[in-house]
Amino acid sequence: MSAKAISEQTGKELLYKYICTTSAIQNRFKYARVTPDTDWARLLQDHPWLLSQSLVVKPDQLIKRRGKLGLVGVNLTLDGVKSWLKPRLGQEATGIVRAIRDYQGPLKEHEVTIFVRRGGPNYQEGLRVMGEVGKTTGIPIHVFGTETHMTAIVGMALGHRPIPNQPPTAAHTANFLLNASGSTSTPAPSRTASFSESRTDEVAPAKKAKPAMPQGKSATLFSRHTKAIVWGMQTRAVQGMLDFDYVCSRDEPSVAAMVYPFTGDHKQKFYWGHKEILIPVFKNMADAMKKHPEVDVLINFASLRSAYDSTMETMNYTQIRTIAIIAEGIPEALTRKLIKKAEQKGVTIIGPATVGGIKPGCFKIGNTGGMLDNILASKLYRPGSVAYVSRSGGMSNELNNIISRTTDGVYEGVAIGGDRYPGSTFMDHVLRYQDTPGVKMIVVLGEIGGTEEYKICRGVTEGRITKPVVCWCIGTCAAMFSSEVQFGHAGACANQASETAVAKNQALKEAGVFVPRSFDELGEIIQSVYEDLVARGVIIPAQEVPPPTVPMDYSWARELGLIRKPASFMTSICDERGQELIYAGMPITEVFKEEMGIGGVLGLLWFQKRLPKYSCQFIEMCLMVTADHGPAVSGAHNTIICARAGKDLVSSLTSGLLTIGDRFGGALDAAAKMFSKAFDSGIIPMEFVNKMKKEGKLIMGIGHRVKSINNPDMRVQILKDYVRQHFPATPLLDYALEVEKITTSKKPNLILNVDGLIGVAFVDMLRHCGSFTREEADEYIDIGALNGIFVLGRSMGFIGHYLDQKRLKQGLYRHPWDDISYVLPEHMSM
Repeated sequence: MSAKAISEQTGKELLYKYICTTSAIQNRFKYARVTPDTDWARLLQDHPWLLSQSLVVKPDQLIKRRGKLGLVGVNLTLDGVKSWLKPRLGQEATGIVRAIRDYQGPLKEHEVTIFVRRGGPNYQEGLRVMGEVGKTTGIPIHVFGTETHMTAIVGMALGHRPIPNQPPTAAHTANFLLNASGSTSTPAPSRTASFSESRTDEVAPAKKAKPAMPQGKSATLFSRHTKAIVWGMQTRAVQGMLDFDYVCSRDEPSVAAMVYPFTGDHKQKFYWGHKEILIPVFKNMADAMKKHPEVDVLINFASLRSAYDSTMETMNYTQIRTIAIIAEGIPEALTRKLIKKAEQKGVTIIGPATVGGIKPGCFKIGNTGGMLDNILASKLYRPGSVAYVSRSGGMSNELNNIISRTTDGVYEGVAIGGDRYPGSTFMDHVLRYQDTPGVKMIVVLGEIGGTEEYKICRGVTEGRITKPVVCWCIGTCAAMFSSEVQFGHAGACANQASETAVAKNQALKEAGVFVPRSFDELGEIIQSVYEDLVARGVIIPAQEVPPPTVPMDYSWARELGLIRKPASFMTSICDERGQELIYAGMPITEVFKEEMGIGGVLGLLWFQKRLPKYSCQFIEMCLMVTADHGPAVSGAHNTIICARAGKDLVSSLTSGLLTIGDRFGGALDAAAKMFSKAFDSGIIPMEFVNKMKKEGKLIMGIGHRVKSINNPDMRVQILKDYVRQHFPATPLLDYALEVEKITTSKKPNLILNVDGLIGVAFVDMLRHCGSFTREEADEYIDIGALNGIFVLGRSMGFIGHYLDQKRLKQGLYRHPWDDISYVLPEHMSM
């Protein structure tokens, strides 16, 4: 697999090039690449098979990226391909919105009605866009947010439940309150105990539980004073935990330290409300544990390769009582070893393959509960009366939403993870909830596979579990398939009839657990049980309080369009933010596919143009001929002296580059400007030479200390021959050569040197290659682009001299005194 996303065509080419096979299905595929600028006649000349083959047309998508609907045409002729491409080529696809617009005709013809239910970050903006598409296309589109149960739209679509009239949704989910007072202090606590007020004279106290089953390790995993260490440089998750702490009115952050073995000890900056704080980052676990003895929770974000070792190491510290392992894919044999050691040490493990858990008003693990707007919407900033346990982390977020809308809220929730061998089980947490006074009812969201739910059945029938339990096992649709079905989680597969979701739901119902008829009714059952507890006085809802003041991150506010800020600087040549690096609008995979070379890349980055092939070759020739001119020139001399003084490569190179100017190597720009001005003004070469002589100015690009008309510079000859052969027009070069005839008639070494030739040839290239307007060509000359050719080329030579001196182990340079003319001050010599 590729470490970075690459285009599909590039991936296939790499496979064919480097993986040899005789398999019949591995024959080299035929393809032709089409862009908005494609010449179809030329394309047919290069690929005549396009007229005789059935064709498939699709975007050259990046591997590892999800595709979009409606973006593949199959079994087409060439004319069909052209028709298919016409509305799509060169346009940005926008997923389902684009698909609806493209196929609105068939959708209307078949009287299709679309139902959308969406949650997650900025979900309301997505719903607004979908609603607008329905209005503009005339297609009935019903949109629902988190106020609607996630599967309710299925019943609506089938006509089994009414379609409610939804009020207009807000444009974004920035459900935040800004701190108007400007205070940076922690907001006052909204409550100190459970949202359900405890009473000593409860109307219908729960039956006394029988100790028929073993007790859990600890009834309380987290409190308002829980402190954790986070393993891994997960700054976003840590910031989310701190924001949750702040909104829960905790006195101190729940994250005491981070452990990251790939850097040295340092401090990492985070926000605590409106102010900034520093959290220490340690290289090894021992130092973190020693300096933070108050920590009793580890949140392990290590990868599947290192999660086992880091967890085993952590369990050697007796202060740790709970470990959350986020990574998925840990080998089952290693997971079982972790579970065994955890049982020996009395440590509760949540995971692997989990998002974690949350205790509203107290503590949350990593990214549990989602972003702050979801924390506020689900009222997770204060405790309720309902505790839940599930396998799925994503579904636990949906449980947060369901419980907050049907009851007084969540007391605690844990996602044990989807692996076959979770570190803690449903029963472990159900027993904890049973023994926790603040929990009044329990919700369990199981799934197909495993037999853990049967332990809950026994716990209820034997009297160990006396609090109301609502449970549903996901995966009842597996019975509709003729073969065994593996769902998303590693453990979500029924290996026998008793492990099916249908069998487990039936057993739970017979044991006295509240089981809905479908997941669609889960919220209704939870609400019914809750209202019964309220009616009997078991739960007395406390007065709701408004959510505390929450600051919003600048980056999020800007993404939502709430604020704007001018950029510090602008760039137009490169963009590294997307799926792959882009040079002047051209993906890096295309750069290599087109074999653009150094000259082509320079054209993209310097001029933002795809230059003709001959121009790219000319640029590369310029770099080659200017790479070096011996150790005696000032730049190389400086580089050598610095290298022999023990300086590093960058310092030595910089020393050489600083000598470049009008006297050494920097005449490209000056020559280009001087010859261009003379040529454009219409004066003949002889007038130009006489004018410069009269003004006492040197003609830049003319003259050489060693070479002459009788001893020509072969670098100049090579470039001159290439330019005359490949450039469409060379008026400025011809003009410069006429000037050379005049100057060499006066003195043989007044030749057009390599600086002068590159300068005038570059002007001809910019003006006549067809990629630039005259104004653009003149602008690049004026801003000094041409000297960059000499700087870039000569840097190669300077680096070569540096490496040569280091390789030869040359010592400190001292100039010989006999090569220095020592003279006295003029008045003393008299």
